[in-house]
Amino acid sequence: MPAAKRLVVCGGNGFLGSRICKNAVQRGWDVTSISRSGAPRWDAVTSSATPPSWSHRVTWERGDILRPATYAPFLKGTDFVVHTMGVLLEADYKGVLRGQESPISGLRKAFTAASQPGNPLERRVSESDADIRPPETREQLTYENMNRDSAIMLAKEAAQENVSVFVYISAAGGAPVLPTRYISTKREAESTIASEFPRMRNIFFRPPFLYDSSRPITMPMAAMTGVGAVFNGVTGGIFGNLMGAAGVKPLRVDIVAEAIVQALNDETVKGPVEVPQIEELANQAWRSTMV
Repeated sequence: MPAAKRLVVCGGNGFLGSRICKNAVQRGWDVTSISRSGAPRWDAVTSSATPPSWSHRVTWERGDILRPATYAPFLKGTDFVVHTMGVLLEADYKGVLRGQESPISGLRKAFTAASQPGNPLERRVSESDADIRPPETREQLTYENMNRDSAIMLAKEAAQENVSVFVYISAAGGAPVLPTRYISTKREAESTIASEFPRMRNIFFRPPFLYDSSRPITMPMAAMTGVGAVFNGVTGGIFGNLMGAAGVKPLRVDIVAEAIVQALNDETVKGPVEVPQIEELANQAWRSTMV
């Protein structure tokens, strides 16, 4: 009997990450989640505070995506690695925790036009460095260090461990309410990972807005995004660049999770994966359970 596939999900305790873990263990894979807190707070990602039965088959490890030395040991012997982490708005994270950072201040930082540090490979950041953030943004969560640099460094560590497939959760596009750096840093991560680590089969999922009834706030937001998608279709997509992800059909989070796990095991899938292909991969996953 062949050995079970080994999967590491960085951010496996999150809204999408937890469902990736669920789908993978249901296939009999050996799954490890890495996050700052370890196991999820279940009422934040599902409709119940009680851990689901499948969760006991996942190894919930603690590690800091901004400190490679804390997660690198968990990548040894792994077949697949998935990066699911990112930020929508930047913030002084210590200020947020202490209640000292206001939403207005966070928005001001997010939309700043100030120059940003180059990616960690350009700065020659190594695995032994304590923190991948440059000194000027050490106390802040930025698009550069969360959406771009953390993914690039995780890909670097995965490549060094001869991981066969690396998945980066990118995005379908930005949105009118988000600064352009939200999506530009994701595209920079895709480009750098593809060029610097070609021996891995790199997959860049570009999902739209994700929703699920277990997270009620996502339902009306999905409805609004759905209206935007219809409008974008009716107008022939001429406002697509302006609307970004707000003009793309939203998807249920479980559909995207199923598609990601299906893609990991399908050697034909590589590079950017847009919404139509996400839906097709999810359909393939569903059909495979019917056989």
